[in-house]
Amino acid sequence: MKIGIIGSGEVGQTLGTGFLTEGFEVKLGSRNPLKDVVKKWETENPGAKTGTFEEAAEFGELLILAIVAHSVFQAVEAAGLKNLESKIIIDVTNPIAPAPPEKGVLKLTTSDRSIMEDLQKLVPKAKFVKAFNSVGSNLMYKPSFKEGKPTMFICGNDESAKKQVTRILDLFGWETEDMGFAESARAIEPLSILWCIPGFLRNQWTHAFKLLK
Repeated sequence: MKIGIIGSGEVGQTLGTGFLTEGFEVKLGSRNPLKDVVKKWETENPGAKTGTFEEAAEFGELLILAIVAHSVFQAVEAAGLKNLESKIIIDVTNPIAPAPPEKGVLKLTTSDRSIMEDLQKLVPKAKFVKAFNSVGSNLMYKPSFKEGKPTMFICGNDESAKKQVTRILDLFGWETEDMGFAESARAIEPLSILWCIPGFLRNQWTHAFKLLK
């Protein structure tokens, strides 16, 4: 399967390297695919491809949306809405406000909705699935904990898309908990704030969530 990644920051690069390691074809999309950090990633990852947001969206049979919240809608428009239709899109974005944390707590830019719901409304034929948003990029691929596999919470409206994302999460070393429809992103997105608190307060950035049953 061909993977198109919209976003060339730490998250996009980490997931891109993970997909390449698992044998997928990957194109990393950037606003400026010629910038040094993108070319460096391409050089360090044999077989990797880079391009614009639009080129990555065209290339991918499955897409990853890894963009900071305040730029996500511009990035989606630049990728071309037609290029997103009918495709599974793993939405890693979190609606974090561009402001410093208050006693370790970040702020959201949303209130009674999620950013994924807004994206799904913008591209109704796309199959958005929330995933990878509740952990730092250093733990997204093959996290290792003595307590066992951590839990990745996902949601989305398309059942077959969520099954495909679950298979990917299994390859990446996660157990998956399906939390239902797109509206559940209202609860999943704020987990990013909870995950960051130990980091801001105690410089602890090596933890993940686990659902016990």
